Amino acid sequence: MKNMEKELLCPVCQEMYKQPLVLPCTHNVCQACAREVLGQQGYIGHGGDPSSEPTSPASTPSTRSPRLSRRTLPKPDRLDRLLKSGFGTYPGRKRGALHPQVIMFPCPACQGDVELGERGLAGLFRNLTLERVVERYRQSVSVGGAILCQLCKPPPLEATKGCTECRATFCNECFKLFHPWGTQKAQHEPTLPTLSFRPKGLMCPDHKEEVTHYCKTCQRLVCQLCRVRRTHSGHKITPVLNAYQALKDKLTKSLTYILGNQDTVQTQICELEETVRHTEVSGQQAKEEVSQLVRSLGAVLEEKRASLLQAIEECQQERLARLSAQIQEHRSLLDGSGLVGYAQEVLKETDQPCFVQAAKQLHNRIARATEALQTFRPAASSSFRHCQLDVGRELKLLTELNFLRVPEAPVIDTQRTFAYDQIFLCWRLPPHSPPAWHYTVEFRRTDVPAQPGPTRWQRREEVRGTSALLENPDTGSVYVLRVRGCNKAGYGEYSEDVHLHTPPAPVLHFFLDGRWGASRERLAISKDQRAVRSVPGLPLLLAAERLLTGCHLSVDVVLGDVAVTQGRSYWACAVDPASYLVKVGVGLESKLQESFQGAPDVISPRYDPDSGHDSGAEDATVEASPPFAFLTIGMGKILLGSGASANAGLTGRDGPAAGCTVPLPPRLGICLDYERGRVSFLDAVSFRGLLECPLDCSGPVCPAFCFIGGGAVQLQEPVGTKPERKVTIGGFAKLD
Repeated sequence: MKNMEKELLCPVCQEMYKQPLVLPCTHNVCQACAREVLGQQGYIGHGGDPSSEPTSPASTPSTRSPRLSRRTLPKPDRLDRLLKSGFGTYPGRKRGALHPQVIMFPCPACQGDVELGERGLAGLFRNLTLERVVERYRQSVSVGGAILCQLCKPPPLEATKGCTECRATFCNECFKLFHPWGTQKAQHEPTLPTLSFRPKGLMCPDHKEEVTHYCKTCQRLVCQLCRVRRTHSGHKITPVLNAYQALKDKLTKSLTYILGNQDTVQTQICELEETVRHTEVSGQQAKEEVSQLVRSLGAVLEEKRASLLQAIEECQQERLARLSAQIQEHRSLLDGSGLVGYAQEVLKETDQPCFVQAAKQLHNRIARATEALQTFRPAASSSFRHCQLDVGRELKLLTELNFLRVPEAPVIDTQRTFAYDQIFLCWRLPPHSPPAWHYTVEFRRTDVPAQPGPTRWQRREEVRGTSALLENPDTGSVYVLRVRGCNKAGYGEYSEDVHLHTPPAPVLHFFLDGRWGASRERLAISKDQRAVRSVPGLPLLLAAERLLTGCHLSVDVVLGDVAVTQGRSYWACAVDPASYLVKVGVGLESKLQESFQGAPDVISPRYDPDSGHDSGAEDATVEASPPFAFLTIGMGKILLGSGASANAGLTGRDGPAAGCTVPLPPRLGICLDYERGRVSFLDAVSFRGLLECPLDCSGPVCPAFCFIGGGAVQLQEPVGTKPERKVTIGGFAKLD
């Protein structure tokens, strides 16, 4: 108990709780601190005492009436009268202002604003349990010293008794004096001296009645009056004893688990302490590495600065030398000095041959000096603009210089991720995530018995790009997959786990064969022979025109080019939701080919070829497994019902009209169990079963698709390498 002082400190004053209040966020705060916080927020007059009792323990017994502390619960008959008279909230009753002020309290523990309602602190409960814990803690550690009598004249004596009714502490003499024999006060029961007087029970802050129930919907204690008000109408309310027992059992169970795993707690503490040590060492190493890198950058900058300054210095000296030479030349042109003085002396020569000899070279120099005067220009520029540096890009790079960040957790694209013959996984990085050099894909089965020890994942390392192919998954299993990226900074966080169901049987690869029963006028098969579209033609228009007189509609059928003779097989397809009527299923190859040669027509709803008699032959037919099994799809719906497509062939009789419909999923799956003679139709996305029916498997069975009116079917592409195209003729498959 001596080590839990941190749990008993108010988050505002950092002292032990004094009359703590429970905020709506379940945190606690001293009542005085709460008033002070509300005052700082500008709320005036909303800091009432929830218990409606004096907060000062120095209030004398003579200033209080005994009736204030002894309020009894209303009698049942009085409660009934209050209800019949319309007590509580009802239409037309005024509740003060039209827009009552909502008081917000900034909780110092969770750093969030909590709503206190219209009454402010007056609508909160006192945490009497926390007060008792604080008092026991004070007594165990002897905090605060001795408690003195509040009624003695100075100097007061040490208190020996306390009175909850009087809310004061007494010495022996004062207790006898203020509780005289023969008066009502003499019936007050003395308690141990304390500085915190609490009511005997928790009182409702709204009605000042003892709480007796707990509202599970509002998660709040309520009294009898609260229970019958409209505020809690329709809420789940239970007696406080039940709530006490349930919460106590949960708390006891959790505490027992923690106490029973003290070794685990200690191991985790040691692990955390070791992590702290590694963090300190790693942090120091990181600081040294950053300092070294910054010093390296500084050294490079210093070296570059010296070379640039040297270049400027050399350019400056060259220009100064050229300018100094030009200045000397101009000074020689002054009167009586230099070149001019020499020329003046030469002009004094009278010997003509000697003059010509000396003046020829002098004339050239004078001519150049004259030209320099006429076209004067400094020998070098004083500007050093060509030595300016453009460091904008470098400054931007230095400004953006930051630590390398690992890639953020990838987001798996659930629209493009699916499982068929193989598992195709696709993902992307969040918009502002650092790039990833490569990825690690992890996967495991969830439907296998758990092995002791940590969960073992299978990995695909160094996956380039944002997609991966997982080959040869187990059929009828559930795989969980996750991805994480990696760059120079290390591995990032894992993506959220994605669960994928694999097909219940090996995938059957086949193409559409339009040579049997397909009308080239109404059916268009794609070049890759994996999609077919039915275009309604003249017969359907004539049927619409002669609907009341009865007409015949032809059935267009397309088969798969592969027949199944053993084992279990699965394939999937997508049906256009706008299709008028499409049948997807399987059938005996021989029966289907017989039907193509003389296929019966599907008739209008007004014509029924069935005689309507329940003959014995018909019963025998029902008991035998049918040669066809189809699922009927039309206008974005799937028809299901008793007698469903199990008995439906090319005649179009799909059982009773009372069949129910379900929405058409994005993809349909068909699972054929040849040995059992059963066909299952599934939602190929969630692998939820739609229909299971029997099938005659006495011969080769092949996929079949029937169209009445407009419609389209697309076979699901295999994830892996496309298979070689096969064609079945007379029940035997051969390569094309």
